[in-house]
Order: sequence, then structure tokens, then C-alpha cells
Amino acid sequence: MARKRRGRPVSGILLLDKPAGASSNGVLQRVRWMFKAQKAGHTGSLDPLATGMLPICFGEATKLSGYLLDADKRYTVTASLGVSTTTGDAEGEPSERGALDPGAFVEAASGFLGEIEQIPPMYSAVKHQGRRLYELARAGQSVERKRRRITLHAIDLIEMDAESVTLSVACSKGTYIRTLIEDIARAAGGCAHVAALHRTQAGPFAGDMVSMETIESRCEDVEALDALLLPSLTAVADWPTVHVNADSAYFLRRGQAVQVPKAPTEGLVAMLGPGDDLVGIGEILDDGRVGPRRVMASQAT
Repeated sequence: MARKRRGRPVSGILLLDKPAGASSNGVLQRVRWMFKAQKAGHTGSLDPLATGMLPICFGEATKLSGYLLDADKRYTVTASLGVSTTTGDAEGEPSERGALDPGAFVEAASGFLGEIEQIPPMYSAVKHQGRRLYELARAGQSVERKRRRITLHAIDLIEMDAESVTLSVACSKGTYIRTLIEDIARAAGGCAHVAALHRTQAGPFAGDMVSMETIESRCEDVEALDALLLPSLTAVADWPTVHVNADSAYFLRRGQAVQVPKAPTEGLVAMLGPGDDLVGIGEILDDGRVGPRRVMASQAT
């Protein structure tokens, strides 16, 4: 007999403004408790120091978490010049000093646009032989890490002074902003670390976010809490779409591929049923049919 889930079967996406000093998993569990939700997951960790956009998926929307995790991100980062730290951000201890002209730092940043390679920092959640790198780092160990290819779409100057530079960075998944700031500083002939980091965009989501204080103020009002959620469909609002009838939606939800007139010729698509009901994520097969990859319960919000 299947074990009954505890909590409400709430579904949707919350655009949380993660507060500084808290772990992503910590705020996820706190928010899940406040919503009394059966199921919830976030779409990509932020460092404890970082703030900003942390989409939290509830219920059926958790089926889309992996696609949001793979999406591009945008950050506002302030680099403190002249000092590097053990963690690459303001939470670490000073490890090296090297005077750095802010103009030289900005000029060097332009050379990092496009596809580059990064080495994940020791203070990261990447696993090495089954253990998180940050666990090894806290134990005083350093291990060799594989380089990863990332893409930096834009690096724009917001402001600068003699001691710091603030940039807007648009990047692919897997980008470590702390590593980027260290690498730019090194290319400019000095040192730097992240003093502040704020995520402003995750995939299609940008703009207004919900604070922890707002959620806490609505804790006793279920309807007011649920009013903070966006429909699952918003996660794929910028995707190519295919519209299917009720019969095709039925078969797709049972794992069967269907023929859809005027469908794209390749790639992933959002599958919409009658009334723009999100059927799920599909992929165009070699024979032109649409095959289901992740399917949603009917009329999931």
C-alpha cells in the first residue's frame, strides 16, 4: 500500500527572493513548511551570501525543475578589488593581496565573453568521490577539479569606484561567479573577491520576487499563500509550443507519441492541451511525431 503524503497537494511556482546568510535548501524547507506543501524543490542553489531569484516549484511543477536548472541566469555582482579570499567571497578569510585598478578589471572582463572553461571552486557543491567539495575544503583538503565549459552571454558595467566594480552578468548554467571574478582579477594583474551577489533572472523569470517576510505574513491564510504562486506554464512561456486535442493529450499522458500538425521539426516543445492546459514537455522524434518526456497531471496549475 502506497504511503500517503503529508501536506497539501499545492502546485505552482514561487519566485522567492532568497535572503542573505541562508542556504538554498534551508529556505526551501522553511517555505515548504509554511505552505504545508506535499512536495517542493528549488531550481538551482545560491550561495548563502547570495540573494535573489530562487524559483521554488511545488507539486506538479517540480517536474519542470530540471529544465529551469538548465536555463540561463543573470546576476548583479559587486567585486571587492585588491584582496582574494579562501572562499572567493566575503565569507572567507583574506588569502592574497594585489592592488587592482578598476578600469583594468573592467577591460579584462570583456575578454571573458563567449564560451570559456572554468574550474569549480573548492567551496562548491560539486562532488568528488562521493563527497561535496566544500566538505573537503572545510577539512583543509584541496583536490584536482575538471574544467567545465560555460558561456558568458553579457558582462555589463553598472558602476565602479576605486575599491569595487559592480557588473551585470548573463551566463549559462553551471557558471561560478566567484570563480569568474577571481579569474578576471587575475587577468587584470591583481586580486578580487565577491562582496555581494544578487540573482536577477533564472530562465524566463525576472522582475518581481516574493520575500520571506511576505510569506511569513500570510502563513495562516492558505488562499493568500497560493495567490503568490505562478502557473507551471510560465516556466516554459518562451518555449516552442504544440497544441494538441483532448485525445492526443490523453495518449501523451500515458507515454505514447502522437502526430501533431505544424509541429517544429526538432527539439523540445511545451505541449498544450485544450484551454492551454500544460500537458508537459515533449520532444520531436525522428519520424516527426511528438514524444512525451515529462507529463503533468491534467489542469496542473
